[in-house]
Amino acid sequence: MTPRSRTASDLTVHEQASLTSGADFWSTKAVQRVGVPSITLTDGPHGLRKQTGAGDHLGLASSVPATCFPPAAGLASSFDADLVQRVGAAIGREAAIEDVAVVLGPGINIKRSPLCGRNFEYYSEDPVVAGVLGAAAVRGIQSQGVGASLKHFAANNQETDRLRVSADVDPRPMREIYLRGFERVVTQALPWTVMCAYNRINGVYASEDPWLLTQVLREEWGFDGLVVSDWGAVEDRVAALAAGLDLEMPASGGRTDAQLVEAVEAGRLAEGSLETAAQRVMDLVARAGERPAPAPLDVDAHHALAREAAGRSIVLLKNDGGLLPLRRDARLAVIGAFAAAPRYQGAGSSLINPTRLDSALEEIRALSEGVVVAAVGFALDGGGADAADHPDAGVLVAEAVAAARDAETAVVFLGLPAAEESEGFDREHIDLPAEQLALLDAVLEANPRTVVVLSHGGVVALPFRDRVPAIVEAWLLGQAGGGATADVLFGEVNPSGKLAETIPLRLTDTPAYGNFPGESGHVRYGEGLFVGYRWYDARQMDIAYPFGHGLSYTAFDYGSPTASVTASGDLRVALTVTNTGARAGREVVQVYTSLPGSTIVRPPRELKAFTSVALEPGETREVELVIARADLAYWNVQVDRWIVEGGDYVVAVGASSRDVRGTVTVPVAADEVRTPLTMSSSVGELLGHPVVGPLVQKAMGMMLGGSAGGGLMPDEAMQKMMASFPIGRLAGFPGVPVSYGQLEKLVALANGLSGR
Repeated sequence: MTPRSRTASDLTVHEQASLTSGADFWSTKAVQRVGVPSITLTDGPHGLRKQTGAGDHLGLASSVPATCFPPAAGLASSFDADLVQRVGAAIGREAAIEDVAVVLGPGINIKRSPLCGRNFEYYSEDPVVAGVLGAAAVRGIQSQGVGASLKHFAANNQETDRLRVSADVDPRPMREIYLRGFERVVTQALPWTVMCAYNRINGVYASEDPWLLTQVLREEWGFDGLVVSDWGAVEDRVAALAAGLDLEMPASGGRTDAQLVEAVEAGRLAEGSLETAAQRVMDLVARAGERPAPAPLDVDAHHALAREAAGRSIVLLKNDGGLLPLRRDARLAVIGAFAAAPRYQGAGSSLINPTRLDSALEEIRALSEGVVVAAVGFALDGGGADAADHPDAGVLVAEAVAAARDAETAVVFLGLPAAEESEGFDREHIDLPAEQLALLDAVLEANPRTVVVLSHGGVVALPFRDRVPAIVEAWLLGQAGGGATADVLFGEVNPSGKLAETIPLRLTDTPAYGNFPGESGHVRYGEGLFVGYRWYDARQMDIAYPFGHGLSYTAFDYGSPTASVTASGDLRVALTVTNTGARAGREVVQVYTSLPGSTIVRPPRELKAFTSVALEPGETREVELVIARADLAYWNVQVDRWIVEGGDYVVAVGASSRDVRGTVTVPVAADEVRTPLTMSSSVGELLGHPVVGPLVQKAMGMMLGGSAGGGLMPDEAMQKMMASFPIGRLAGFPGVPVSYGQLEKLVALANGLSGR
């Protein structure tokens, strides 16, 4: 029999239990008796990390050479799902060549705080960006017959105490911010697997949470794949399997398998639950076995794709006076250790062994037709940290200043040393090293025509932004980032990246400040819905650069937008975009919505759709974007489901959250929602009911001295005071013309009952 013809019911309880945990660090167990082979799962998500020696999840052991594409922090700035899908397909192709069944990625956790040590591995502070790009990555990987593993489910937004901390999140932000991206990927891209997070959520381990793994993931979203643990995330294997966790990784040496068998035999775990989990493992194994033989790896083609993706990931933050692009024949000073020794990826489980590695200095020299003088400027020790006490530190700065003084333009490469950001720990600040900032000051004094190129995974403060004429946000760009940086500096590539996260002025301005990383095993998500730009825009706070910002070497004109409601209730938004400059370029059109006068708490505007548009000089294109009606919904905590609030929505199109180019208003019909009333409901809630509201208005008018016949309401101040008063507490107050029993009948009538 083939694995597809076998089912878990053909296995003994011991065999079923064995399938639900790893054979070693990276592979599942085989059951030879029924022909179920072992399969391999391997780290991603911006390249393949298939280890060749002892397994670990910290990037310590060596791995096979693979293309290192830009990590998510960079790639997200492309705002281009098609590009992300192409990168995903390349990663899937390399996985297939290495006989890997599942790539552990993408990671789509929200960037709640810039301090999260793993932010380089995540896309955005916005759930639409994270969801759209995450779905594209999954489609790309799985197009090659390799499974993706969507991670880390859920509310895994810090590294501090990550295996134990409880993320304490209210229902609305949980649904609207932290789960919304996962829902999009699960329902639209159908990942083969979902990886549960290490942390607890409101006190319950994600690996043991039936609400998360069964009710939400399977029953609400229809997920039919396999849930795998993050490596070492399982605290209680029996509780985890009962909650919906199918595969524990890595191997437990048979210890937890025995726990499952004992629990089944003792009646503490339903045998059907174990059989279901084993069947999901068998289904994954069979699915992986259907992959056709892959073609040989084209290393050059994948490197070229990595360079294209890196170029599209670069964000031009500032370009005063048109300092960029550089002339080919310009005399240049290239300063900073990162120019020759690039930081191109983060540390930890995603550490890739690249097939090759380009440095910006070499690539600048390759494109330049003039003199290029290099100066290190600052030293890095073996671990990538600034060597502030380097004996030649003063000499290095003096050499850099001399080079800058003799150059037409100085290009200074600054960034975070590798030791300052990694999986496993969070940053303590968002500052660049003081030695680098001092170097920049010295260079600027020698030559004000200075370009700063930044290399880092998490955002950094930019105290020099008003003094430097040009700033290039180059993130961590993967193995071809050096060439891509040179391409942008010389104008071979017109920068089109946009910020997928806000750059704040200072750490104390950030939404989670004071609530990160928590204490005593808990972290309170006190900012609620107001994550990222939602926070800064609601408070009208000054920032360094807004979400969605990014300049070009050309300019774009936006036509007036139109919006209409389709037959299915979606919003269709249309506008023209014109390239008014002399260079071909690409613009990311962003669509935000707001609802003035909303009855619920909302940010000033929220991103709902985006698209990347390529335009030749002088070209105009009609751009159409669709906002799904479901994306207008908020999570109603009273009825515990998504609800679209009716009203006149303002649809804003723009080049960032703070660069709105046009708006249009469109009426949206409300979802019908009847919130059950109780005797604890407020007078205001009862007044809002279409049937009993008028009766209550009349009674209140009588109570407060109004005319019974006219049904007069009290004055505005009294009405506000009474609006929050519980219905059941009215009875017995002097002058209240209704009894407790009559109030109960009103509540019953409001809830559709006869009350008799």
